[in-house]
Amino acid sequence: MPLKGGRADVREIDRWDGGVGWIAYPDERMQRASHALAADDEVWVIDPVDAPGVDDLLADLGDVVGVAICLDRHERDAGAVATRHDVPVYVPEWMEGVASDVDAPVERFGSELGDSGYRVRRVRDASLPPWQEAALHTDDTLLVPEAVGTASFFRAGSERLGVHPMLRPVPPRRALGDLSPERILVGHGEGVFEDATAALRDALDGARRRLPAAYAKMIREMVLG
Repeated sequence: MPLKGGRADVREIDRWDGGVGWIAYPDERMQRASHALAADDEVWVIDPVDAPGVDDLLADLGDVVGVAICLDRHERDAGAVATRHDVPVYVPEWMEGVASDVDAPVERFGSELGDSGYRVRRVRDASLPPWQEAALHTDDTLLVPEAVGTASFFRAGSERLGVHPMLRPVPPRRALGDLSPERILVGHGEGVFEDATAALRDALDGARRRLPAAYAKMIREMVLG
């Protein structure tokens, strides 16, 4: 199983009445997930990984009005998707070092993502390690691109959602701990649609305690492939 890439074969995930998610390369270990958020026939594409079949998913939802990057290293295929739909790429107004790497017109967004209904949380803005991340949320949906995930290397023990291995010593409780979502969408893996708030609380509260188990699992997976 490759870390990234492999055979492009779009797998739909996270379908709900407000959007859809997909994994463009299902065989890769990183399980890079992308999402489309829909409201009033307008579609916002978040951190997309492109592949044949993606536009078929988007067409079911409405017209694409923008592509957003919510993590400084998730440029992914944002420029290509935005160019194909003749829309800008949107980047948080405080996020640096991203716009110059995007091969498409760039616009900035602040506390809300356009008219999507999604509010913006600054999850992390640090130089050590370099990490700029924004979460998007409504009253019932939370999208977190990197700080938490469901791919295997995020989780330890019985966790359904886990904190990123690099953040387990300092889990993002201040940024995410007061939210009570019905569903959680992540940038790596399938979303959490059942007891999502409980899964988030468990991930944040147990991040440090399960750190040894998480690191041991990650090393085993790296060695065994």
